[in-house]
Amino acid sequence: MNRSMKSYRDLEVFKESKRLAIAIHQLTLTLPKFELFEEGSQIRRSSKSVTANIVEGYCRRRYKADFIKYLVWAQAECDETIVHLDFLFETKSYHHEQIYNTLKSDYILLSKKLNRFIQWVSLHLNDYTQ
Repeated sequence: MNRSMKSYRDLEVFKESKRLAIAIHQLTLTLPKFELFEEGSQIRRSSKSVTANIVEGYCRRRYKADFIKYLVWAQAECDETIVHLDFLFETKSYHHEQIYNTLKSDYILLSKKLNRFIQWVSLHLNDYTQ
């Protein structure tokens, strides 16, 4: 994070998590009706929570520990989204293997990026940073 970042919207992890949450939302609209309110609801909430936690953490960045806490929660939600995606595919509620593989790979990469960002914040960001 450098001085040119004036908003959470400038963070690569924010942009990527939002893009993926929208893709997950659209994917769930194609699920069988019985899954819309079961696994579909769970994966929509976890995918959107990744982005929401990044935003909330960034808005609390003045306090490094709070920022890190929300980024850790974002990473946990990211990994939870992977599990829900696996459930949908492995139970055959979602059949598009190529899209499943792409989304899973993208979420695994996002989790790694979040981990690296958490490490960067831990090392470089001081409390009371504006």
